[in-house]
Amino acid sequence: MKTYLLEFLVRGAGRTPSPCCGKDMLVRGTKDRKAKDHTGQSKIYNIRRLQCTNCQTIHHELPDLLIPYKRYEAECIEDVLTNPSTHIVPADDSTLSRWHGWFHQFVDYWIGCLISIMVRTNQGNIPRNITSKCSGTALQRIGRLAGDANGWLTRIVRPIVNINLWIHTRSAFIVQ
Repeated sequence: MKTYLLEFLVRGAGRTPSPCCGKDMLVRGTKDRKAKDHTGQSKIYNIRRLQCTNCQTIHHELPDLLIPYKRYEAECIEDVLTNPSTHIVPADDSTLSRWHGWFHQFVDYWIGCLISIMVRTNQGNIPRNITSKCSGTALQRIGRLAGDANGWLTRIVRPIVNINLWIHTRSAFIVQ
């Protein structure tokens, strides 16, 4: 049986500033990025590779529905984290377990990043004691900053990535 892949072209509408230094970026090509949706179907997103005119670093222009270094759409990961026992995401148990571990490993860091962004941009009403473990579950604490409606994962990922605070969890083996 043949599996057909859907391919999408992804382009930002406006100027994209560098997350490192805020300078302009130039298009340096494209790259295909695969991701699975909630049905398990693979899709290919053709995303732009952008280079900062100041620091020369390369960045990839990801749409909101993708999370850096994850191979499922954000909606799938969010569904599993929000509804661990009732989700309909067709992923194996080890993948689901890794997503939960990833979330719980980084949730305190993300909360700190979001609070820092709120302070930098003079946004008031930062919830008190949000970093305390006694102030609720990880999802409840994140919900107080990003809301708990659908799309909460995208709402925390985008500002952290755009300000260059995203930590990747890829492993690299260097042979010398």
